[in-house]
Parts: sequence; structure tokens; C-alpha cells
Amino acid sequence: MKLLVRHQTIYNYEAGSSRVAMMLKLKPRGHKGQHVVEWDVSVNGEPVTNFTPNAFGDLEALWIRHDRTDSATILATGLVETSDTAGVIAGLQEQVNPRVFLRDTPLTRPSPAIQAMAQNVSGDDPLARLHALSAAVIGKVTYRTGATSATTSAAEAFALGAGVCQDHAQIFIGAARSVGVPARYVTGYLLAQGEDALHETHAWTEALVPGLGWVGFDPSNQICVTENYIRVACGLDADDAAPVRGSVTAAGSIWIDADVRIAQASEDEREQQLQKQQQQQLQHVGAI
Repeated sequence: MKLLVRHQTIYNYEAGSSRVAMMLKLKPRGHKGQHVVEWDVSVNGEPVTNFTPNAFGDLEALWIRHDRTDSATILATGLVETSDTAGVIAGLQEQVNPRVFLRDTPLTRPSPAIQAMAQNVSGDDPLARLHALSAAVIGKVTYRTGATSATTSAAEAFALGAGVCQDHAQIFIGAARSVGVPARYVTGYLLAQGEDALHETHAWTEALVPGLGWVGFDPSNQICVTENYIRVACGLDADDAAPVRGSVTAAGSIWIDADVRIAQASEDEREQQLQKQQQQQLQHVGAI
């Protein structure tokens, strides 16, 4: 499947800022089942090109502005070709031991109730038990927008019994880790169906399954990841894998407005993107 993405985030600073520093995890990396045909990221119209791989195998870049600015507009656009791998994620070029993803964080630390849920799921093998765990999460925590915030922990959302994809992912992660399964938080894009489809980034999980490797689970939608998903970054929790994270020196309030558009590309659109990419490569060669 060929997917077109446009992701814009605008930060408005009420009294202006004297310094802004942002860590951007907004550029997907190719792996088995995901080929990045073209992808561009800019801040206030200036291209961000200093993306480098981190130890988790994801791309990240630092953007810093030292003079006064009233707003920062971050725009990520591109074309990604995906294929269904039955949820198995391979070829990420990671440089960390998977046991790193057994580490608890304040956002994922399991409560006794989450631990009990993890211990009570059953299945004939590790994969079946993880599917059962995913079902158990959504059975305990209803999807409800506005019920939680970015700072809500897995334990808090579980006690509340309601949340969004961030909460489902962090509860699944905390539960999996509590029974010795490395698990990590993933951010990216989902081509959702229907008139009520959300236009925003999506969150899901990956768990390490013996004999298969990393497998993507989306507890909110009760499926393993498919060709409808574009994987961008992972981390220990939602904060660690955030598409944009940083600091700002500013007085007054800060307003954030985000919009994500994702659609299946036609053959004509894919051909146009490829031609644009080839022209850019030729221009680069000519400039050497």
C-alpha cells in the first residue's frame, strides 16, 4: 500500500520566545514491510536535514532557535510504501539489548491490578498470551477521548477504566513487562477507516516474541499492525517516543494545534513523487 502523509504541528507563544529547542522524531525509517519513498520535515519553512539514527534504530533531529519567535510550525510530509508482515517488525538496525525494554517508567509502572491482569491471561504459547493480554486491556479500559491527558500513567488510566491509545499502549507495556516480556511504545500513523476516523498520530506497542522477534500489537483496535500503519519511533513510554519533545524559554501561554492527514496514494501520485525524488538526486549529483 502507498500512503501519503501530511502532519503539521503549530506552537504559538503568547509573548514570544527567546529560545526554543526541539527533539524531532518525525521521520520514519525503512524496514521490512516499510519503504520510505520520500519524506521531508521543516520548521518555519526551513528544511530539517540532520536526522541521525538513535540506539533504538529510529531517526531523530534537534532543532534550536536562539532568537525571538512567536510561533513554530513543524511540517512533515511524505510517501511511504507498506506491506503486511503479519505484525512482525524486522530490519530496524537497533543497537540496544532488548532487555532495555523491561525497564519500568513512571508512565508504565504497573499497579497490582495490572499485574494481576497480566498473570491471569492464558494461551497455548507466548504469542497467544500477548493477544489475550491485548484483549484484556481493551476489556478493562474503554476507549474514551478526553478521559485522560498526556501525563496520565498506566495505573491511573487502568483505575479510571477509560482512556485513549496512549493509555492502552502503556497499560499493555506495563503488564507485559511485569511477566518478563520486553515491550515498547510506538508512535506513527494509521490509515483509519470511516467518517469518524481521527486525524492525529497513533500509538501502539511492540512486544518481543520468542522465535518471531518484535511484533506490533494495537490494543485499541485489537489487531497486530498491518500495511495501514506507518511506524515512526519507539521508546520506553509515550514521553520517550514523542514525535516532538523539547523546551522553550517564553512568558505567557503556549497554544498547540496539530493536524494529521493520511491517505492512500494513487499510482499517478506515486509516480510524481518518484520523479521529484529522482530530480532532487540529479541536482545533488550536479552540485558535487
